Amino acid sequence: MVPETLNTQNKPLRKPLRKPGGGLFLLLGPAFVAAIAYVDPGNVAANLTSGARYGYLLVWVLVAANIMAMLVQYQSAKLGVVTGKSLPEHLGERLKTRSRRLFWAQAELVAMATDLAEVVGGAIALHLLFQLPLPVGGLLVGLASMGLLTVQNRHGQRPFESVIIFLLVVITIGFLAGLVLSPPDPAGVISGLVPRFEGAGSVMLAAGMLGATVMPHAIYLHSQLAKDRHPDARSTPARLRQIVKATRLDVVVALILAGAVNIGMLLLAASTLSGTSGTDTIEGAHTAIVNSLGPVIGVVFAVGLLASGLASTSVGAYAGATIMNGLLKVRIPLQTRRLVSLIPAIILLSVGIDPTWALIVSQIVLSFGIPFALVPLLRLTASKRIMGEHRDSLVLRLSALVSVVLIVALNALLLWLTFSGHL
Repeated sequence: MVPETLNTQNKPLRKPLRKPGGGLFLLLGPAFVAAIAYVDPGNVAANLTSGARYGYLLVWVLVAANIMAMLVQYQSAKLGVVTGKSLPEHLGERLKTRSRRLFWAQAELVAMATDLAEVVGGAIALHLLFQLPLPVGGLLVGLASMGLLTVQNRHGQRPFESVIIFLLVVITIGFLAGLVLSPPDPAGVISGLVPRFEGAGSVMLAAGMLGATVMPHAIYLHSQLAKDRHPDARSTPARLRQIVKATRLDVVVALILAGAVNIGMLLLAASTLSGTSGTDTIEGAHTAIVNSLGPVIGVVFAVGLLASGLASTSVGAYAGATIMNGLLKVRIPLQTRRLVSLIPAIILLSVGIDPTWALIVSQIVLSFGIPFALVPLLRLTASKRIMGEHRDSLVLRLSALVSVVLIVALNALLLWLTFSGHL
């Protein structure tokens, strides 16, 4: 018998998420929810700022980050499918009480930074579309995301996935439409694939872009999404192999789409905003886009930003609940968590801090949380005892190790530049 899947409030859904069998296409979905984390408003701020300030210089950062994202999201999803436990649950079982609480504290800080970026981004979008004050826009975004989370609680993961995928399509159209009217320079794109920096500011932006692309909360969440989506995965060895194969396809397709959106944003900024004054903020970039490409593209861009904020803040709240439950065995209703986590963002929007600056800083905070998620994930998925025949291959283990080293090195460089006064 296929077990019932539990939602984040530990209430059984009306029926299993999926019966055994079916083609690979019907098994796709969890990675598209996780991929929302890779196209959130923090990405918009970091990518637009990069393209406006440095042109095509940091294209290579997004390409490398997207490859890393594919790698780690596949490992996270595979862990959930093969073991029937999320990454936070594995950590909760292995860490002692004090270590578990400390680990939860840093993971919760990462989740708060994520939520801050998403609410602020949605508030900016509503301001661009309707001239709403930022605090009012942030409150509306938070309330709307509570509605999306209600879909997950009442109707299960599949309808929630459908809503998120629809928003992902809106995001894609919103952020890539401008490239039709302002295509990038091919030579510039090719030159941007060569790894290099131009001063300390580009290093800071690269760290922010990395933090916005390889998202710690998405790593924690994906293992939960995959295990909940495929409760029958371990019914037979053949079924498990099929689900693992479908999971790999799910991650590749979803992350290629998210990567295209991220790179497209940077290319749009490089082709449209490079050298234009006043583009250091999302509002300024939007104004420049309207002036260069027309009001229709400006509206489409703002709608994409709004969809990004709504979808990503819902997924972020879901991730926070997963982290808390796995590490502390504490369950808080998603709507309650959403309401509490909304408060810091509303305060920030009310005191007049530059929202684009807050978005970029939030992504730097995220980049420092990446090793805490990656290192235990690598150890778990490399274990023959835990993963059996589905343990990571030698190539995958080495690739993941290189990713961790690069991320830690970039963060260490950012710390040195910051405290040495170079930034």
